[in-house]
Amino acid sequence: MVGYVYILRSLGNDKYYIGSTQNIVRRIREHELGKSSYVSRFIGTFEMVFCQQYINIGMARKVEKWLKLQKDRDFIERVITDGVIKKNVN
Repeated sequence: MVGYVYILRSLGNDKYYIGSTQNIVRRIREHELGKSSYVSRFIGTFEMVFCQQYINIGMARKVEKWLKLQKDRDFIERVITDGVIKKNVN
C-alpha cells in the first residue's frame, strides 16, 4: 500500500507540521477533527501545503523522519516551493 508524506501549515501561528500516512484523506479529516494532539494545538485552522506519494508507508515514514531531522524552516519552505522532496531514502 502506498504512503504519503505531507506538510500542514497553521494559519494562526505559521508553524509547520510534518506527517506520514497510508490514507491522506482520512488523516487530514482526523487533523480537522482535532484527533492529532500536536495539530490540535495549532492556533486557528491549517492548510495542507505539501503532499508526496511513496511506494509504501515504510518509505514515507523514513522520509518523514529525515525531513523532521532537518529542523530548518528555510529547507521546509524550499520543499514546499519546489513541490518535491529530493532526498532518496532507501
